[in-house]
Amino acid sequence: MKQTFEVLNVKCNGCANTLKTKLAKQFGNVEVNLESMPRQITLDIEPGQMDELRNVLKTIGYPLSDEDLSAVENATTKAKSFISCAIGKMNT
Repeated sequence: MKQTFEVLNVKCNGCANTLKTKLAKQFGNVEVNLESMPRQITLDIEPGQMDELRNVLKTIGYPLSDEDLSAVENATTKAKSFISCAIGKMNT
């Protein structure tokens, strides 16, 4: 079922490219809305895949907006997002 989620730390097309690339294998086509704040992703997800989505997003630095992150986790995901963004820019 297609659903839309708000994600943090998404800044640009480099970030969007990383999200599309990293989520494509598990979730197929991913749409990234860079016009909204917080940014939104839309993808096909089954009810049992929610934990997998959360884990992948946190791993690449773009947690869901409803995540309850500690100060350390917040800083870590922001740092990861800068790296993911740079990789996304290089891969465009």
